[in-house]
Amino acid sequence: MLSVWCGANRFEHGEVTRHDPVLKRLFGFSRMANFKAVMRLFRKFTQATNDHVFGALYRWLFAQIAVDGLTLDLDSTVMTRYGSQEGAVRGYNPSKRGRASHHPLMAFISDVRMIANCWLRPGNSHTANNASAFLDNTLENLGDKRVALLRADSGFSDQAFLQKLEQKELHHIIALRLNQPLQRALVESSGWWMLDDGIDLVSVTYQAPGWSQPRRVVGIRQHIERRATAKGKTLSLFADDPQWGQYRFAALVTDLTLPAVEIWRLYRGRADCENRIKELKYDFAADSFCLDDFWATEASLNTALLAYNLMSLFRQAVLRASVLQSGGKDVQHTLKTLRYKLFAKAGYTTTEGRKDILKLAIAMRQREWMEGLWDRSKTFSLPVRFTPTFSSA
Repeated sequence: MLSVWCGANRFEHGEVTRHDPVLKRLFGFSRMANFKAVMRLFRKFTQATNDHVFGALYRWLFAQIAVDGLTLDLDSTVMTRYGSQEGAVRGYNPSKRGRASHHPLMAFISDVRMIANCWLRPGNSHTANNASAFLDNTLENLGDKRVALLRADSGFSDQAFLQKLEQKELHHIIALRLNQPLQRALVESSGWWMLDDGIDLVSVTYQAPGWSQPRRVVGIRQHIERRATAKGKTLSLFADDPQWGQYRFAALVTDLTLPAVEIWRLYRGRADCENRIKELKYDFAADSFCLDDFWATEASLNTALLAYNLMSLFRQAVLRASVLQSGGKDVQHTLKTLRYKLFAKAGYTTTEGRKDILKLAIAMRQREWMEGLWDRSKTFSLPVRFTPTFSSA
């Protein structure tokens, strides 16, 4: 994780961290294993080991955070592979068509900008494949935390997953595929009302052909001429219609009784998980640490995600609090920005008496800000509620 924070995107890059004398003193290790030993360690992981180890780590981490009533976002992404890695097969890959890939399933916590779970899957897996089991595992990782709202895209809108959410009494907002029956239901609805210029909403009771019961659906349409940033899709059945062909549509299924406009606004916040995925790939190299063994790759991926969670805590609990106290703007910097603004500083360590001294090459105008970060990190503490234990199994 330390190597990831320092910019590593290959196992070999850990050698830079390994031989840095200042990092050794700061993090209290005298020796670090070389990258080949780290790769051999990950190759020892199996499916059971991943569930046991990372499940305990996620539970321990979220037990430290005094936040409840979480918003859980489910999403999947494509990680392109170059080679013959286990589970890397051809599937949906919009950026590298025809290239083998993995298709991991991920759970994000919007409130604290952290990741609750990740399952690696073959590249030809459907978005909702094993979604029910993944949800159970994610709720287990959260421990005693309560999920107040679950959001997901149209890949999770099948009957089995919706029924799972209703059995668990989880409030949810999930996008729907605009299939032909739903298109007709939206067009035939007479309850459209204008929210803003070029934006109309409707709330209907709709039962899809594969559903066992009717559910509440909120429809959104945006005029493509009046809204330059109109989201959604044109209805294929009415693409040539002079009236309906001028709109882009979206539909959300929910069990909430809130007004339609609030349902839409709540769901729009799910788009932030796309930013988290991009940051994981570009700053934390989540798709770069890949091994031939499938479960070893999943173990390295979850390690990178834990590094992201810890850095997210630092940004919110230490860096953000320090900036707000000094009257600065509330800006969530990416790791790449922090790496060059905060972490990549020339420095060395000395000893005076029995006290270790860290000396950094920092401009005078930045010293007060840097000292404020150190003071904030000293006073900040998390209440430890339990410590994860790992058996030999």
